Amino acid sequence: MSPQRRDIRSGYIEWAKLRSQARYNLAQSDVEHFPLADLHAQITDLEISGPGGYGYEPLLQKLAAKSSVPVECIVHAQGTSMANHLAMAALLEPGDEVLIEEPSYGAIVSTAEYLGAKIRRFPRKFESGFQLDPREVERSISARTRLIVITNLHNPSGVRSADAKLRIVGEIARSMGAHVLVDEVYLEACFDSRWQTAYLLGPNFVTTSSLTKAYGLTGLRCGWIFAAKPLAERMWRLNDLFGVMAPHPIELLSVLAFEHLAEIAARAKQLLTTNRALLKDFFKSRRDLLAIWPEAGAVAFPQLTSGHADAFCQLLRDKYETSVVPGRFFEMPEHFRIGVGGKTEDVREGLAHIGAALDELAAKS
Repeated sequence: MSPQRRDIRSGYIEWAKLRSQARYNLAQSDVEHFPLADLHAQITDLEISGPGGYGYEPLLQKLAAKSSVPVECIVHAQGTSMANHLAMAALLEPGDEVLIEEPSYGAIVSTAEYLGAKIRRFPRKFESGFQLDPREVERSISARTRLIVITNLHNPSGVRSADAKLRIVGEIARSMGAHVLVDEVYLEACFDSRWQTAYLLGPNFVTTSSLTKAYGLTGLRCGWIFAAKPLAERMWRLNDLFGVMAPHPIELLSVLAFEHLAEIAARAKQLLTTNRALLKDFFKSRRDLLAIWPEAGAVAFPQLTSGHADAFCQLLRDKYETSVVPGRFFEMPEHFRIGVGGKTEDVREGLAHIGAALDELAAKS
């Protein structure tokens, strides 16, 4: 029996807010926060109130220029989380079937439950490198499926899905009269390779993203949705029930962030290049971990060679002052998600602590 709507909650988000903090926080999945001082913002750049309406035109124009998506197909939202909520709310009616990857970011599943959708799953298997397999989608879809949901880069593994595979999934969905929603917030961290939003792959694609993860601009909550014009208009009206309008100082700061995005991205790229090298060397040194190496991004999702990760994560936090995300939040309790977007000295020390905790567990066993 599905849970009552009032009882639906995000176990992962609660854990992240209340239990993830540690001296060495490798549970965070974003890049080290970009300081306001480096944004070159002056108090005279800000105003408390703006023109209102459906979207701040200068911000929509920046998004259109970045993505090659028409302004009328862009919806501004409070982070990727609200973007996903608005997109699913616009695409699903209670009782509609939604097909979601497994493992998946838990808040996506919880949001679909909250909206009254019937949830089906398709696997992204560790044995297959967590790759998106259109054949698994085809095996799992039904005539009642109205929406397929994918994260790219995959959350929690960080694995990238090729446009060719996404295009096939889009064709499968179209044959059933369904849409494909692709959460692209981690794709923004593919600094070394060109990419385009999956929205441009076909008329039944809807994509979401934000400035939060790849650029260290979490506090701006600058998210967006790309969707066909009628859907975009519906999402704007649905947002009247939730956020109504964005705080204008945030809109102004977001425009400023886009003006300096090349500089912000260069900082993030340099940090991730250094920290990912540390993580790669760490994985090579451990026989007690099995890891799929993602080509980009700040996260990876290693598997313990024996046992569940909960005891390890608890020991790591309590004794070694280091946090990672237990895999149970992604439906794979033998795994844990590790993030290396923080300060390099903290990542280096945190990895050393992970190694010490793994050695202690091995000695006990």
